[in-house]
Amino acid sequence: MRLGDRPGRVVPQIDPGLYIVALSCRVPCRKHPCRYAAFDIHPHTDWSPMTQVKTGDTVRIHYTGTLLDGSTFDSSEGRDPLEFEVGSGQIISGLDDAIPGMETGEKKTVNVPCADAYGPIQPGMRQSVARESIPEEIPLEVGLQLQMQSPEGQVLPVTVVEVGETEVALDANHPLAGHDLTFDIELVGIAD
Repeated sequence: MRLGDRPGRVVPQIDPGLYIVALSCRVPCRKHPCRYAAFDIHPHTDWSPMTQVKTGDTVRIHYTGTLLDGSTFDSSEGRDPLEFEVGSGQIISGLDDAIPGMETGEKKTVNVPCADAYGPIQPGMRQSVARESIPEEIPLEVGLQLQMQSPEGQVLPVTVVEVGETEVALDANHPLAGHDLTFDIELVGIAD
């Protein structure tokens, strides 16, 4: 903004979120009986619509995920925002579906039922194996995360859910399977 800009002229600034409107012109002048320059700062939304997220956009969000009991299972607090392409399947569908239509800086709470998150617990994903088939140097305790390899060579993360004298029960369900999730999200940015 320069002194001398005509009154009422909208001048975009370096910060795309704000515009400055010249309320008076240079000091002093003959055209306008003003003695001082005055400026008014207005939010960007006063003059043009904000860009809304659409499928295919790459976005960045900050989030906190909680369970129904209020306990936090994950958060981007203290880390870089999560970046992903909307509608690409990179995140759970219940959260992905809530992003289109949001604007930069918008915050919202999204409730995601387990069917749109990690699905229900599938009993067939739980398997008992002989305790002797697990190397002795691995300390077996409930909650321990291990990796198994399928006959096709696929690596599967599993959790020890029960330790018996002769068998160990392993669960290949996602740890959040069977849980409804709540996300508090903030859209940080939309890639150009």
